[in-house]
Amino acid sequence: MVEVKLEWSVSKNMEITVGQLAARSGVAVSALHFYEAKGLIRSRRTAGNQRRFSRDTLRRIAFIRVSQRVGIPLRTIQDALSALPDERTPTREDWARLSATWQSELDDRIRQLQRLRDGLTDCIGCGCLSLDRCALANPDDAAAARGPGSRLMLARRESRECSPCQDTATGGGSEAVCA
Repeated sequence: MVEVKLEWSVSKNMEITVGQLAARSGVAVSALHFYEAKGLIRSRRTAGNQRRFSRDTLRRIAFIRVSQRVGIPLRTIQDALSALPDERTPTREDWARLSATWQSELDDRIRQLQRLRDGLTDCIGCGCLSLDRCALANPDDAAAARGPGSRLMLARRESRECSPCQDTATGGGSEAVCA
């Protein structure tokens, strides 16, 4: 009896298939095809037109996923990866150089997110119910300094004559609206 031993591990110098790459990276095959179409990763084709990826593609995919997780756009990731060598695993220095170029961009994004977070507490209770009038969404709105929208509506209602809303279909009116 002959024993056949299947080995799933990939030797150091072998290329891997798209299925193996998907299994080892945790990324769907369709996403890998998308990354390849966008120029983020590269493969070669066999005589049977099957994709083969070098092992360093695993590190590139890890880099892509981490970059996406922190909000780096794919176009920026593509530009960064184009600066890396194609046929060898990027070194620690290669990765350090890339991350340094994004540091200020990420710091700016963090500051913007902190301002948004800090403003949300005020926005949740303001009652403006309008992105056009909200001080958070519309920071140059002069009326925002006078308070939330509902207070402004009441003040305007008192200073003008209001008439009931006329529904043309029924002729009825249920709300007062300032003209």
